[in-house]
Amino acid sequence: MSTIRGARERARTEITAAIKDEARAQLAAEGAAKLSLRAVARELGMASSALYRYFPSRDDLLTALIVDAYDSAGAAAESALAAAPPSAGHFARWTAACAAVRAWALEHPHEYALVYGSPVPGYSAPEDTIAAASRVPLALVSVVRDAHRTHGLALPPLPAGLRAEAERMAADIAPDLPPPVVTAMVAAWSHVFGTISFELFGHFNNVVVDREAFFEHTVTQIAHEVGLRAEAGGPSSVSSAGA
Repeated sequence: MSTIRGARERARTEITAAIKDEARAQLAAEGAAKLSLRAVARELGMASSALYRYFPSRDDLLTALIVDAYDSAGAAAESALAAAPPSAGHFARWTAACAAVRAWALEHPHEYALVYGSPVPGYSAPEDTIAAASRVPLALVSVVRDAHRTHGLALPPLPAGLRAEAERMAADIAPDLPPPVVTAMVAAWSHVFGTISFELFGHFNNVVVDREAFFEHTVTQIAHEVGLRAEAGGPSSVSSAGA
């Protein structure tokens, strides 16, 4: 029985992968809004009723694709950090993680657009996507957390009117980090992905030519803004206060 069950599980895994691969092809050709289970089934030579046993609705399939995309981007950032150990320096690790996410986006533009582009009409992402969506931000937070513990952070300025919101975000996201740093981290997250989106969606056309150099400069400036201190021989330091 275990042999039969194992064969069935392998077959289900293979069919699920084929369904998602075809769905990604449709994303590239038609966009997420036009994703159709019937069209996927037709391209795979499956009956629609058979496909529904794997994904009961279009939204279920979209959710699976979204989780896969977030996980893939997160794995890219995490692998970059693993390849650039703490001894490499916080700026180098920060830059490596950000560069890995940009490289992933350029290699997977349609998956990037699915998770960081315009919302899909009629679709609301369930809580199932939260853990995967958190992987890139948490990878960046880990760099800042390591710096806070071992090298110190330069506290970013924080307007008095933002103090309560900063304390709330810090309590929710990273209670071990100073609220000004967490606030700057949230801004950094949007800045990194905003820069990637501008490049990927053509907003830098006729503006930025050497986009890799521009991106590296941008993420280095963002690193300063979240309070990372420059290591000896690294990027120029910023004026700082003890954390």
